Amino acid sequence: MSDCQEIRIRTVVAAAVEEGTAPMIQAIDRAAKVLELLQGSRHLGITDLATALQLPPSTVHGIVSSLREHGLVAKERGGQRYMLGPTLLKLSSVYLDSLDVRARSIRWTQELARRTGMAVRLGAPHFAEVLVIHHVLRPDDSPQMLETGAALPAHASAMGKVLLAHDLGFQRAVFSGPLRSLTGDTVTHPEVLAAGLPAIAEHGFATEVDEAVLGESSLASPVADSRGDIVAAVAVVYPTADGPAPDAVLHALRDTARNISRELGATAWPPRIAPADD
Repeated sequence: MSDCQEIRIRTVVAAAVEEGTAPMIQAIDRAAKVLELLQGSRHLGITDLATALQLPPSTVHGIVSSLREHGLVAKERGGQRYMLGPTLLKLSSVYLDSLDVRARSIRWTQELARRTGMAVRLGAPHFAEVLVIHHVLRPDDSPQMLETGAALPAHASAMGKVLLAHDLGFQRAVFSGPLRSLTGDTVTHPEVLAAGLPAIAEHGFATEVDEAVLGESSLASPVADSRGDIVAAVAVVYPTADGPAPDAVLHALRDTARNISRELGATAWPPRIAPADD
């Protein structure tokens, strides 16, 4: 953080304290942490939340009650535990509908699934993870689960590696904390991951084999906007037993990423490498 940034932050905080808004900022932060704790279909009681947040149960109960009034948190029927509420689904749908990259990718990702016979994901950076903002199921009759809204570990997904290779700010966020081991093939050493990123940026695609889920592999390419910056990654997903993906799949994937980028106004592809300060 630069000296100027630190001065600006201190000024904002001081003004908030002077105007009496600091408690409100703290309340928003605590509410966000409650929602984060409840993600992943978790059901927790007030005591569990209070322990995790290191706050008095009475304080947590007040936060949860306010969230319930807005439908952001719901209480188990006949129980004393809480879960995420239906309003979040509405908000997430509005968010997804507002994403230009998602709107412009729908026909291209559907065509990619048809051409390859594989599932297709579109992902965007979200803190240190990759958020699936669009998912096209495999064009067959096999049982599948829609993954839109799922968060994938950046270091163990092909989409994440593409984003890491083209966005140094995202790279810094991901590598600032420990990298979880999900399978025996997960790479958890930042220096090992970083060593392969220049080749990904040069060739415009990344691969992942059994690194997040055993038996599942993926291949991803970057999507650029009108500034030439990466804004998303598109991937095909297939059973590891069917791999490696043939060249025709890679060509179709790269064509799809290029076409979506062109729709967003990009004049060159692959994207430039965005510096950490962007």
